Amino acid sequence: MNWRAIRAMYVFEMSRFFRTLLQSFVSPVISTSLYFVVFGAAIGSRIDQVEGVSYGAFIVPGLIMLSVMTQAISNASFGIYFPKFIGTIYELLSAPINFLEVVLGYVGAAATKALFIGLVILGTSSLFVDLSIQHPLAMLAFMVLTCLSFALFGFIIGIWAQNFEQLQLIPLLVVTPLVFLGGSFYSISMLPPAWQTISFFNPVVYLISGFRWSFFGVADVPIVLSLLAIAGFTALCLGIIWWIFKTGWRIRA
Repeated sequence: MNWRAIRAMYVFEMSRFFRTLLQSFVSPVISTSLYFVVFGAAIGSRIDQVEGVSYGAFIVPGLIMLSVMTQAISNASFGIYFPKFIGTIYELLSAPINFLEVVLGYVGAAATKALFIGLVILGTSSLFVDLSIQHPLAMLAFMVLTCLSFALFGFIIGIWAQNFEQLQLIPLLVVTPLVFLGGSFYSISMLPPAWQTISFFNPVVYLISGFRWSFFGVADVPIVLSLLAIAGFTALCLGIIWWIFKTGWRIRA
């Protein structure tokens, strides 16, 4: 394993993040505050509790997941697309490194950025609601796994995209709606039976449910299914990335 190459890619990607640290820090704080004003104050005043948890606290895991997923995808997709755009990706392909080392460098940096944003939102949320975490280690593990898996997904999007518009296509039209429909701001048990069945085909439901369990000990699906879902998604993304580097799909043309 070429750790020097991994470190070089990781440091390069993280340096971009720290150059815009104020923007990266202030933006999620403002967004989270707006969500609490709209959902926590306006809607929360009409909903007392959800599954024994105050509505303001109940939406915190969903807010964190929404930001973590979108940030992981955005950072990873741009991180690998930009070398494609300016042509420096050929230096990566000709260097004595394998696909796993490239993934560790770029995806590791994107996941670190998303994890930082998630922790910032968690801290911001504690200013608005009384928040207690029943399983802090499980919460951190779920957050890290989500950052890694969606950074891998973003890496695939960055290779697939042929212009800057396509970088935002899947996050805006697919991922964000799935998060909103995945129980971010409500419990699946609140839906009619038919819609509950449909919701269980949404993979994001399993991630948010497991993450919410780490906070409050309540979940819409068994915790084992949540772990299997995120492990399966991670394995699928790794398999696709391995195939991309083996075949050179959209990186050697």
